[in-house]
Amino acid sequence: MADQFADARAYLRHADPVLASLIDANPDFEPRAWMRELPKMDAFGALLFQIIGQQLSVRSTRAILARLEGLFGGHLPEPQEVLDAGPERLQRAGLSRRKAETLRTLAGRFAAGEFSDEMFQRSSDEEIEAALTAIPGIGPWTVRGFLIIDLDRADVIPVGDLALRRAVQRAYGLGQQPSEQQLLQIAEPWRPHRSLAVMYLFASAFEPGTEAAEGGPATPEAREGDASPR
Repeated sequence: MADQFADARAYLRHADPVLASLIDANPDFEPRAWMRELPKMDAFGALLFQIIGQQLSVRSTRAILARLEGLFGGHLPEPQEVLDAGPERLQRAGLSRRKAETLRTLAGRFAAGEFSDEMFQRSSDEEIEAALTAIPGIGPWTVRGFLIIDLDRADVIPVGDLALRRAVQRAYGLGQQPSEQQLLQIAEPWRPHRSLAVMYLFASAFEPGTEAAEGGPATPEAREGDASPR
């Protein structure tokens, strides 16, 4: 099978010696292999996954996904099912009230035909971010994760992701976590393959012994997170 990332890997190896070391240290790395552990997801499902994952560990996010599948007959709910179920049913799966409200608003957009897989496929990254961040509870971290996970967009960097910033601090030997602006400066040579660089850095963050590998906080910064009571 042809390696769809071969050209991007070669580009990143020449663009950044730190990434070259990460790539050489993981010759069998499959950037999207981790998704095999998740339920099969369309655009709505991928956004559901991202919203649930706000301020949660990967382990907790997967547990809530499993409970949602249990509540909806063994599959992730479709938009109309979310609307029909009501917020209380979503909260029984472990979602906070705020996240349940966000999911129901999102489901309404899909059910009304405003959002669809096809609409997202034909839209630019900027158009998608503008459309989704208009929904309360969805911020740039959620959207950029969606762009990478569902749409396989090649040049996305979730600058607010704490796990990414920790990974960059560790890989580049920085004294503290980089600011968003510092992260963008570090990532500038990665263009137009920033998504793949991010995947390698995430993989390095999940090496044994790191906080992420032990189920620590999975990601977004507090301003996009969900601080409302459950």
